[in-house]
Parts: sequence; C-alpha cells; structure tokens
Amino acid sequence: MQRSIKTARKRAAATLASTLWIAPLALAMSASHALAQDTKSTAESEAAATKPATEADFYTIASFQVPEGVELEATSFQMMPDGKMAVASRRGEIWMITDPFSKEFTAKQFKRFAHGLHEPLGMAFKDGWLYVTQRPDVSRIRDTDGDGEADEFEVVTDGWQITGDYHEYAFGSKFDKEGNIWVVLCLTGSFGSDALYRGWAVRATADGNTIPTTSGIRSPGGIGMNAAGDVFYTDNQGPWNGTCGLKHLSPGKFVGHPGGFKWYEQAAQYMGKKPTEPKDGSRFVIEADRIPEYEPAAILFPYGKMGQSAAGITCDTTGGKFGPFKNQVFVGDQTFSTVMRCYMEKVQGHYQGACFPFREGLDCGVVGLEMQPNGAMFVGGTNRGWGSRGTKSFCVQRLDWTGKTPFEVLEMKAQKNGFELVFTEPVDKKTAENVASYEMKTFTYIYQGSYGSPEVDPTTPTITSAKLSDDGKRVQLVIDGLQRGHVHHLVSKGIVSAKDKSPLLHRDAYYTLNYMP
Repeated sequence: MQRSIKTARKRAAATLASTLWIAPLALAMSASHALAQDTKSTAESEAAATKPATEADFYTIASFQVPEGVELEATSFQMMPDGKMAVASRRGEIWMITDPFSKEFTAKQFKRFAHGLHEPLGMAFKDGWLYVTQRPDVSRIRDTDGDGEADEFEVVTDGWQITGDYHEYAFGSKFDKEGNIWVVLCLTGSFGSDALYRGWAVRATADGNTIPTTSGIRSPGGIGMNAAGDVFYTDNQGPWNGTCGLKHLSPGKFVGHPGGFKWYEQAAQYMGKKPTEPKDGSRFVIEADRIPEYEPAAILFPYGKMGQSAAGITCDTTGGKFGPFKNQVFVGDQTFSTVMRCYMEKVQGHYQGACFPFREGLDCGVVGLEMQPNGAMFVGGTNRGWGSRGTKSFCVQRLDWTGKTPFEVLEMKAQKNGFELVFTEPVDKKTAENVASYEMKTFTYIYQGSYGSPEVDPTTPTITSAKLSDDGKRVQLVIDGLQRGHVHHLVSKGIVSAKDKSPLLHRDAYYTLNYMP
C-alpha cells in the first residue's frame, strides 16, 4: 500500500514537471506560429500593394439578367421620367428596366414596352413621348392607358428611303439645341447609295420635316453629342475610310465617302452645290485643303490597335461623378468589346484629338452607350452577324466608377512644337523629364476608294525635351518632326506617379494631327 502511494506521488510529480516544461514550449510554438502568420499577412499585403492596378479597380462592370428566351441586343438607352430605363433591341423591341441602378439584377426587372419595330438604333424622350429612330423613319410612341405597354405609335418623319439591304442602318441622336434629332444613314450595302439620302446625315425636325444636313457617310456605328452639344458619329473602315473614326457632323459639310453625291440635286435647298470629288489614292489633309466642304475625322482609331468597328457614343457631363474625365467623349467598339476614351480640342476651327484605351472585357460587341447624370454608364451590344471578343450573343451592362482615380494621361494637347500632356495625378519628376520615358511614331492612311488602308508614310519624330509643371500634372514635350495629317502614337512607357511610383494604367495615346496650332 505504501509503495503504491509513493509510486502514485512520483507519477504525479513527473506529470507536473512534464506539464511545466510543455506549457512554455507550446507558448513558444504558438508565438512562433503567430509570428509566421503575421509575416505571411504582411508579405501578402505588400504583394497586393505592389500588384499593378487593373481597369476593374476603377470601373466595375455589372451585368443585367435578361428574361429567359429574350434576345435583347441592346442598341440604345433612354432614362424615363418614372425612373425606368428604356433599352431598345436590334430585334425590334423596347424593354423597360425597373430600378436600373440597383446592385442586384434579376429578370423580373424587365418588362416589354413595345415590339414590331424595324431595328431601332436610337431613342430620345420629350413631352410624354418616347422617340425612336428605326430603319425607315423616326417615330414616337407612348403608353396612354398606364398598363406599361405602348399603345400609340406615330411617324414623325420618313424623308429618306430604304431598299431592304440589311446594311441600311439608321442611327438616331438625342434632341439637339433646336429640338431636332440627327440621323446618320448607312449606304446601301455600305458601298453605294441606291435609295434617297443613303450615305447622308439628316435632321428630323419637330414639325415632321427631314433636312439633309451632311454628306459623306459610309457605315455608321453610333451618334452622339459632346458637352458643347456638337454632333459626332462613328464611321467604319471601308472605301474612302482607311480606318474607323470619330467625325464631326455640321450642316453643309462632306465627311469623306462620295457615294451619296447623287442626292445633292434633291438637297440643293439646304446644301448648295456638290463638292469636288476626292482624288483616289490621296491623303486626308491634302483633300481637306483642296475641298472646302470636306471635314476629315476628328479622331482616327488605329485599326487592330484601338478596335475594328467603332460604335456608340456618349459624353461624361456628370461633373465628376464618373471620375476625372469631365466632358470627355467615350466610344464603344463592337469587335473588341471595349469602350475607348476621347479627348478633343478645336484647332483652327476644327475638332481633333487623341483616343485612349479605357475599359475592356465587356460581354459582347458594344453598340449602345448611355451616360447618366449620377455617373452610371449603360452599355449594350450584340455579336449577331459580326464577330466580337466578348463571347455572348447580347448584353445589357453598366459601368460604375469605384471612386478611385486611375493614373492616366487625361489630356493630350497639340502645341506648335510638340504636345502638352495633362495627367490625372502628379507625376514623378525624374521620369517625367527623362525623354527616354517616351516613344513616338507617326503614320497615316491612304484616302482611297478601295476597302480600308494599311498604315502608310511612317515617321519617327524626336522628343528633344520634357518639362514638368510646378504642380506636377503637366508635361511639355518638345518634338522635332511633327507630321500634319498623321496619327501620332505616343507611348509613355517610363512614367510613374509621384505618390507611389505606380505606372500609368494605359501607356498608349493616339493623336490625330489634322491641323497645326
């Protein structure tokens, strides 16, 4: 019995000693593990901090869930007085989206408002009517009994003709300052003009008249206005269009394709005499100097670099609710499924400027764009009949600014001896003033009746100096070898921000230098 007690005491003592020894070891191991975890977390945080920024960090994409069985090939948008968003489909329908700014999207938000239309490609609202630009006319529709479906349809104007060729698109604008809707009419087959005013821009007036306004349209992809209310449209590569471009529409002008010249006799009351025919194989600015009516593209979109099918147009008039790009124009591209950004200025009375990449990764080929006053950009599209990087057949999406400012070239302004770059944030002085931080090449396109053009007449200007402003946001580039009539491709490859040494979100800019300051 005594021996059993002694044995038990020894075992207890041994257990206690073991416990006293294990506890500090466990604490030490726990502390070591915690230290390892903290080190790992710090490393991950540092890695995240140094990870290059992406477009999604600044502009998110939200996708709407369209009702099952509906092919909603969104071509245009219009905000309604009751807070719904009207969205037109290339398949001849108009749908209303309830609560279009919500964070979650369900098919229940969609209700069909109208159907049986002929490929609507533009909408505007006025005095209780939804105005719709469709292939043969501008019509207006409304719901008179309040059941959420249009029941009254009226033709406003139909002063142009169609043949049935599927290329004969008609894109319509919002109302201009005089209350007109501008319509750009694609050529027949996108090559010739087999019906009245194919290849023209016309204005649909409030009293139902059609005013022929600008000739030279080829194959438009969208129409819209800048912050000043001036009207622009996108035209696509083909005959007399070496590449896609953004073109300014103004009364009496000719914008490049002579296929619709046959209608000048009918338009004489508004347009005067027919312009001189452009010379096949020339260059844009040579013909602009020779033909007073000719207005070359304000911005050329280099083919295969910035896109292949320029489309919808919208302007940031939100006063900063969409980020730092106040009053700049945004253009969609159907093939690349992207949205581009455009800075424009007036030089010698003509619009010209630069295009920049902005947002890629949309679900399908972009057609319609619509900026809202609260800073939401609605995007719609389709890939039916044309291929697109976005793989879906159609899409209704929304771009929202996250509140973070991307480090970008905000503006690229032409100077007598170079360009002034304006940045969204202060630039690191050492990299900003190092001419090795920049590369520039130029090229242009043949102005010809053949389909498209390769890049021709390449040059390599010399950047001789770069001077940073006191506020750190402006760089004056002095350049030897500017080329009038050329696209100037600037790559700001070595620029980093003053704040955190991060590179530009997008390094490439393409300035179309039609006129010298």
